[in-house]
Amino acid sequence: MKALVVGGTGPTGPHLVRGLIRRGYEVAIFHRGTHESDEIPPQVEHIHGDPHFRETIDAALQERSFDLVLATYGRLRHIAESLRGRAGRFIGVGGVAVYRGYKEPQRLFPQGMLIPTAEHDARVTADDEAAFSRLMTATEDAVFASHPTATIFRYPYVYGPNQLIPREWSVIRRILDGRRQIPLPEGGLMLATHGYAENLAHAVLLAVDQADASAGQAYNCGDERTLTVRQLVEVIARRMEVSMEIVSVPNHVAVTSRALTLREDLHHWVMDIGKIKRDLGYRDLVDPVDAIGRTVDWYLRHP
Repeated sequence: MKALVVGGTGPTGPHLVRGLIRRGYEVAIFHRGTHESDEIPPQVEHIHGDPHFRETIDAALQERSFDLVLATYGRLRHIAESLRGRAGRFIGVGGVAVYRGYKEPQRLFPQGMLIPTAEHDARVTADDEAAFSRLMTATEDAVFASHPTATIFRYPYVYGPNQLIPREWSVIRRILDGRRQIPLPEGGLMLATHGYAENLAHAVLLAVDQADASAGQAYNCGDERTLTVRQLVEVIARRMEVSMEIVSVPNHVAVTSRALTLREDLHHWVMDIGKIKRDLGYRDLVDPVDAIGRTVDWYLRHP
């Protein structure tokens, strides 16, 4: 059995690749070659090319076919269309920004996304709404048009080793610098679903194992428990064996906290992951508190 992982060197990639090898797949990864990873087993083939454009995708993959494709990176729509008829099973990774209210909370009444937000809640489809989210919706539809039995995973913010947007580092660096106070907007009580890389890879591999149950489905995924920004800081501080004073400030002046909240407004976004738990039996492999601790340890080894 042959599997292609588009991406493969980011946070979830090595977990996916190793999981596929354990399942007996001969694995190739398709990526630009910008970020090579020593966590990828040596028997894995590397196909270098840009997965963002149809012409470069076609040039890199030529007429090759695969029993399974996991598309975690690049422009998902072009990848799906290029591999139409050449992928026995197609699993694509998108994001939770597809939902109405994620980019523009004022579009909803009352303002902000529903808590929790489920897969059947409205996606962005109108031309006058957030363009990025509208394109994500169109991409999901294009994937199912090319591969009716595909599965889509809507990733939240991913954390863990190899993440290129290291929210935890802004706290770790503050502690390493000897500072023991941290300003957080409105006390850091914002809630947002996050997913530890190993947990998200586990979710995707459940779909690999249960092709019939997951065919044609879109799933929210993320950690089972959602921590506030304040709790995140508390966990990091304890892991580093220090005490941090959290200083509550109004959101409009909490500019230095944007690396933690990842947005300017403080509307919550909490995903309902009940569907993947019911359909595929998902449970976290790593508890979020332990996952944050492991992430801190990795950043301390790779500052």
